[in-house]
Amino acid sequence: MSLVQNRYVIKLPVTPSTARSLEPRAIAQQWITNLEALLARGDFSQLSELFHGESWWRDMLALDWDMHTIQNCESIIDYLRNNQPRAQLSALRLQHEGKFQPTLERPVEGLRWISSMFFFQSRVGRGAGVLRLTQGAAGTWKAYSIYTSLQEFKKFEEPLGSRRAEGTIESMPGGLSKGNWLERRQRQFDFMDEEPTTLVVGAGQAGLNMGARLQSLGVSCLIIDRNERIGDNWRKRYRTLVTHDPAEFTHMAYLPFPKNWPQFTPKDKLGDWFEAYASMMELNVWLSSTIKSATYDDAERQWTVTVARGDSSERSLHPRHLIWCTGHSGEAKVPTFPGQSQFKGTVYHGSQHDDASKHDVKGKKVVVVGTGNSGHDIAQNFYENGAQVTMLQRRGTYVITAEKGVFMMHEGLHEDNGPPTEEADIMAESLPYPVKFALDVHFTKRAYEAERDVLEGLQKAGFELDFGIDGAGISRAYMTRGGGYYIDVGCSPLIADGKIKVKRSPEGISSFDERGLLLKDGSSLEADIVVLATGYDNMRTTVRKVLGDQVADRCKDVWDLDEEGEVNAMWRPSGHPGFWYHGGNLALCRIYSKFLALQIKAIEAGLV
Repeated sequence: MSLVQNRYVIKLPVTPSTARSLEPRAIAQQWITNLEALLARGDFSQLSELFHGESWWRDMLALDWDMHTIQNCESIIDYLRNNQPRAQLSALRLQHEGKFQPTLERPVEGLRWISSMFFFQSRVGRGAGVLRLTQGAAGTWKAYSIYTSLQEFKKFEEPLGSRRAEGTIESMPGGLSKGNWLERRQRQFDFMDEEPTTLVVGAGQAGLNMGARLQSLGVSCLIIDRNERIGDNWRKRYRTLVTHDPAEFTHMAYLPFPKNWPQFTPKDKLGDWFEAYASMMELNVWLSSTIKSATYDDAERQWTVTVARGDSSERSLHPRHLIWCTGHSGEAKVPTFPGQSQFKGTVYHGSQHDDASKHDVKGKKVVVVGTGNSGHDIAQNFYENGAQVTMLQRRGTYVITAEKGVFMMHEGLHEDNGPPTEEADIMAESLPYPVKFALDVHFTKRAYEAERDVLEGLQKAGFELDFGIDGAGISRAYMTRGGGYYIDVGCSPLIADGKIKVKRSPEGISSFDERGLLLKDGSSLEADIVVLATGYDNMRTTVRKVLGDQVADRCKDVWDLDEEGEVNAMWRPSGHPGFWYHGGNLALCRIYSKFLALQIKAIEAGLV
């Protein structure tokens, strides 16, 4: 049965537990030496001496210009035969300092492995990876999972650290005759001397990370955004919004938050940080700007894009790459129901919610349809302003608290006093998603025990919890559905205490009448206000809306996992040449902007 047919559910190996002491570095060093020799010989028929039959190799651009998860030894042999002659991985060496040196770990009961970060070179660049070795019945240590990722090019190194630009006028191309920094910056911003190689649509976390990565690699980039200020994509959301992920997890590329930054960032503060980031990173952002038309020339491998700017002018541009950073969630899903026009109250989608305090809602009956993050935040906002709130729940929701569970998720990686963000990012993405989901089954149980009082209180109040397929919890819900969970920042105790009511309706809404909602189970809910916190459509819907059918029809749907277990179309070839999707939470935008920028640089440098 394939991964897709089995819904990406796997069984983790059970490994022997021996009493004798081990030397993880010696074991890992012997294994990596043998792998390097095998890669150099190119004789992969003996790979089974180093890999278990049921093993994994996750590769990001090191061996192929895409992202792949390869399962089982025979498939790994084929993958190496097809790609190693071109990629030429070599010079493998273990991590010798820091947290991720060779270590014996027990990730879950019954499983132990030796893990280590390692580094390597390829024909075009340098990379980092992670090995995880498990012991078979015969006592031999072999690879259970390997991760390889390209991190930088040899000939196109970023100007980081000791390679940073000098910054004096004399060191700039053309010297003073081409102007000082400010004069050059203005010409750069307006693209007076060149066309941008890449056009990024959207100046949120995806677009800004993307622009910073590309410019550091020497790829010219223009970002356009329909808002009047950078950061308005967060500022214009509902008044009480804060990030649900902690600070160490949500840094931007090259520029982490200050050490005194709050753990969870208020939306307006984050918008201001985005604005400052764009200025400090010298990003070219045209505001109040939208795409009027866009066509792609396959022969020339080039776009023709007409951009309408806020000053009523238009500019025709010819980028080679168009990167769609308009938000991973796409267009709002706004359902309509029979009889809705008869309803005497107010109905709107959650994306239109601002703040209940701006209206007289005291004593009003409010029904929030949906129990994801937005639904909970909106319900809490109405309750705190005196409304009588009922949440309408159609199917179960996974709940984890920001107070405990979220910090448990990041233990040993993105946490205060943890390893460097760059290393934590490598480790965080080093496991194939099916393996990560299998480990998360155990994490979800551990988190439940830590948060039992909150979760049992929800269940007693009639709220249905859903721990996901195989009980894999939040990670699986996010990577496959993009939702279906709530990170509790205060609403769950209100539900448990009966202050916010819950109405279960598995079959959903039948219709509206003048007074409220009629449910398919025959019951009804009176309402003055109905908020449809019903989520968002596929990101491809925004492409279709703005760029038209001709472009959208060539693109793939975005998100969920493909047959290998990698995310569909996001951060990788989209199906349409010269078109890329980029999005996700702040951490994913930081991490995967590097890999997308490397793919584009490789194309521009003729490496692909």
